[in-house]
Amino acid sequence: MKEQIVFNGEAGYAGLDECLKAWGTRCLLLVCGRSAHSLRAGRYFDALTERTGIRVCRFSDYQPNPKYESVAAGVDMLRRCGCDAIAAVGGGSAMDVAKCIKLFANMDPAQNYLRQPVVPNDIPLVAVPTTAGTGSEATRFAVIYYQGEKQSVADESCLPDAVLLDASALKTLPEYQKKATMLDALCHAVESWWSVHSTEESRRLSGEAIRQILENRNGYLANEDAGNAGMLRAANVAGQAINITQTTAGHAMCYKLTTLYGIAHGHAAALCVARLWRDMARHMGDCIDPRGEAHLQGALLAMAAAFGAETIEGGAERFRALLDSLCLSVPTPKKEDWAILTASVNPTRLKNHPVRLDEQRLDALYHQILKEN
Repeated sequence: MKEQIVFNGEAGYAGLDECLKAWGTRCLLLVCGRSAHSLRAGRYFDALTERTGIRVCRFSDYQPNPKYESVAAGVDMLRRCGCDAIAAVGGGSAMDVAKCIKLFANMDPAQNYLRQPVVPNDIPLVAVPTTAGTGSEATRFAVIYYQGEKQSVADESCLPDAVLLDASALKTLPEYQKKATMLDALCHAVESWWSVHSTEESRRLSGEAIRQILENRNGYLANEDAGNAGMLRAANVAGQAINITQTTAGHAMCYKLTTLYGIAHGHAAALCVARLWRDMARHMGDCIDPRGEAHLQGALLAMAAAFGAETIEGGAERFRALLDSLCLSVPTPKKEDWAILTASVNPTRLKNHPVRLDEQRLDALYHQILKEN
């Protein structure tokens, strides 16, 4: 796995200047939202040409849950402008678009990029996250949508070469977005810990992320500088854990909740994880982790301890209590939604989950998730 350069805070911008110069950058494709100019990171790139002579081509033609067509337009701009580096300033959508632009840069534009083999390239990618949640700046994964269907892209070359963590970007986030992105980071840490692909290193990272999230939660939600900085680091660490293990049933189940009910990704993931943790405690005999039930039990006990609990069930209760304290709503489903939700789950993601889940159990879980108070 390639090494990342990580810069922290305002002082990191000088280091990023040096990185761009060392890479011999002449023209940079900046993937960012239209409001990025109000952030320190946006102002940094606005002044980049005057300060260093590096040209900047700005690409903002994408939306949340970005579409394949947006990425294709970004690849076209990269080629037309002759860009030799890419930077992403934003949340998970900006990161996903930038990663896919880099991944598709050397492919044939006359064919669907998603159906072509990856052609490696050495275009540097810089990530400046503006939310403390996705941890996308620390992973080799990206998600885009093609003809309405989610497409998961994974390749080592997606991993950014440099990351700048500037907590000032979190100051203007709406309260709901702050809560949801924090939950996304927490779900990454939890799912990575119980994943069948967990390692000693991933569990260490998960534990560190959970500790930092719990320590910084109050300051972060109060929009204090130290709390914001701590939560941004925690999300990055949780991303590192997920980069090793990938996500599990919590994320596999949450995507359709987001699209059906318009709730944020982290909010949806936390609703799923809260129920899955309880369900797992009651179905340990259905363990499919090749390391066995005893390993899974030990992992869940260790994770519960990270939440300050002594039992697996107690850990699940602590997670649920944290979620309840944020006062987030639970969607009200229609009768026809149950079949849609159950059919939406990607079986591949269930292979990462340590306890067997079939269609009947998924349906029961969705009923429990959407009818709990």
